[in-house]
Amino acid sequence: MEKFRKARVFYNQDLAGYISETKDGYSFEYNKEFLKKNIPLSVALPLREEPYESKELFSFFRGLLPEGWYLDIVTATQKVDREDLFGLLLCTTNLDTIGAVTVRRIDDPGNE
Repeated sequence: MEKFRKARVFYNQDLAGYISETKDGYSFEYNKEFLKKNIPLSVALPLREEPYESKELFSFFRGLLPEGWYLDIVTATQKVDREDLFGLLLCTTNLDTIGAVTVRRIDDPGNE
């Protein structure tokens, strides 16, 4: 059985939703409580109750990934394949990001 990674997506300190790997690509679903705040993460991910599905990592989340020389440093120090976009997302957006969004792997200690 394949094991897919899943993460919580936070907007500031609020749980905004969940992003997951699926057998067909990726899924993002807003947290029901966050929907009440009426703050979408992106114009590409407007608020809705139904999950978003995509064969590729959503452009909003791709935009959070490192590029250039920083990508080289991250892949070497974190031992993450540069083609593993979800892995890069998990290791580079879990603490301090430039924007309001952080992504924290669910099976990491303290993120249950």
